[in-house]
Amino acid sequence: MKSDELPSGSADTAAGEVYDTLLETESFKLERIVSSGQCTPEGEWLQESTGEWVLLLSGVADILFEGDEEPLQLKPGDYVHIPAHRRHRVVRTDGEAKTVWMALHYRSKLFVRDDVGKLVTNIFSATGA
Repeated sequence: MKSDELPSGSADTAAGEVYDTLLETESFKLERIVSSGQCTPEGEWLQESTGEWVLLLSGVADILFEGDEEPLQLKPGDYVHIPAHRRHRVVRTDGEAKTVWMALHYRSKLFVRDDVGKLVTNIFSATGA
């Protein structure tokens, strides 16, 4: 058995967001995303074929869901569940300090909120965070 450590939070975001896949199976992918002012281009929407649970570790981010008038404002420690096919846009990430996300993309309809919480708790327990 071998342990690993999270990539440094100082990822070079000059060329765009940085995506680090930490763990991937047939039913889910866990990744760390580092943003620095990147947003979804105006007029475009994100719409994933998988469900996504996102935890903001540092920085700030605003996500607008189709049909909502105001974006959801996230600060460190906030998380949001984005169901598969739910159209959304990232309208702001911090351009001064890095915005670091932990994103869990899942394919199973049986992978629900309690399962996500248990998985994240186990990850942070294992990393000492």
